[in-house]
Amino acid sequence: MIIDLKGKVAVVTGAGRGIGREIALTLAHEGVKTVALDIRPELLNELGGLFAERGYEGAQYNCDVRDGSRVLEVVQEVAERFGRIDILVNNAGVASGGTVETLGEDVWDANLDINLKGTFLMCKAVAPVMKAQRQGRILNAASFAAIVPSYGSAAYASSKAAVKQFTRVLAGELGPWDITVNCYSPGMIPTDMNHFAELNEERQQRLLDTLTLRRWGSKADVANLICFLSSDLAAYITGTMIDVSGGKLATQIPAIAYEAASRKDVKPR
Repeated sequence: MIIDLKGKVAVVTGAGRGIGREIALTLAHEGVKTVALDIRPELLNELGGLFAERGYEGAQYNCDVRDGSRVLEVVQEVAERFGRIDILVNNAGVASGGTVETLGEDVWDANLDINLKGTFLMCKAVAPVMKAQRQGRILNAASFAAIVPSYGSAAYASSKAAVKQFTRVLAGELGPWDITVNCYSPGMIPTDMNHFAELNEERQQRLLDTLTLRRWGSKADVANLICFLSSDLAAYITGTMIDVSGGKLATQIPAIAYEAASRKDVKPR
């Protein structure tokens, strides 16, 4: 089976860096006309340069997903310019936090406004376009924090758990138009936002001990999942959350398997 996305049109939010940038570049490489949204013009300019250099089709728009009027303006312009929107990837997000007692209202609001409200506004704007086509793929960034939250992540985990439930509701609402809506939950993927790979050795080992596949994930792991979920091969998958975390906490203490393998002189990779 071959995933064929050639000729489709995608919108990716938060595409200026990190996982969003990888998703945008991967979709474009697969022949998708990819529209990148971000709030940082300098990052969009850099991405646009890569698109031009590699011969990718698409566009870049400065857009704050919290701004409903701007979101609608961009979506309408994209639909007019490219004739359709087949794929929406709501990747834009923040992960600021703190314990509940110390958490500022501004931090709480930022998480809910960008992670949840931004997803809502993008979906609301794109839904009529996809309904007119009677086809579409909407993919929302949740997080492993929506499954098992971390200490000090009340704002972030709450927003991502809400994204999961929002995704299920929207899938039900858009099903009659053959539009699928799913969310994906990255685990420990090192980025400029989380700095996992820059932690000291002891802290890295402590985190890696929670993984069934005891290694950091890559941005490409997420982008490849997006390609699959965007394709016709995933036409019967909707209203669900797919965990891309290397089996984080699939068992209570995943490190036990590596300890056992080591005692048997089996070399785990």
